[in-house]
Amino acid sequence: MKYQDNMQAVGRLQPDYMGFIFYDKSPRFFDTEIPKLTETITKTGVFVDADLDKVFQMIEKHDLKAIQLHGIESAEYCNTLKTSHIEIIKVFSIRNEFNFDVLQPYEGIVDYFLFDTKGELLGGNGYTFDWNVLKDYPSTTSYFLSGGIGFDEVEKLKEFQEDPASKYCYAIDVNSKFEIEPGLKNINELEKFKHELQH
Repeated sequence: MKYQDNMQAVGRLQPDYMGFIFYDKSPRFFDTEIPKLTETITKTGVFVDADLDKVFQMIEKHDLKAIQLHGIESAEYCNTLKTSHIEIIKVFSIRNEFNFDVLQPYEGIVDYFLFDTKGELLGGNGYTFDWNVLKDYPSTTSYFLSGGIGFDEVEKLKEFQEDPASKYCYAIDVNSKFEIEPGLKNINELEKFKHELQH
């Protein structure tokens, strides 16, 4: 029950996207019902190399509006999912350098890229990558900036927003730095972060 209440509290902060992790090896694995959220929040299912039938099933069951793909899903895999007419966010992990050529097959298929920190886990590693890598971003596909973003990054984020590298940065993705425990968010901290970033 606490997770349902917590999700509704997050929803009241009106994030543009809200993610639900359908990867059973994650400590944040979601196996309950999504509470009623306002239509302005894009309900997003997070998957890792999941069977396509399973993804379609979850889209239908939870009325998902977007999916975030954290594995090594191919461009063909992503293209098959386009039949659901939902937003597709393909995740790529970065440490201190990145070969942007790997994005090419996904151009025109996925709606957004998401750049996360390369670490031991498939997400939620809790630390940032070197955003300077994005100065060489060759695409016009908008992207989500992710990877260990918390309060300590507010000023850095404001600076990044002034940098040409952020031209195609569409959204900031936050997760582990705002958790009390996996899957349970600190609402006060999230609210303060949102306020700081907007002022």
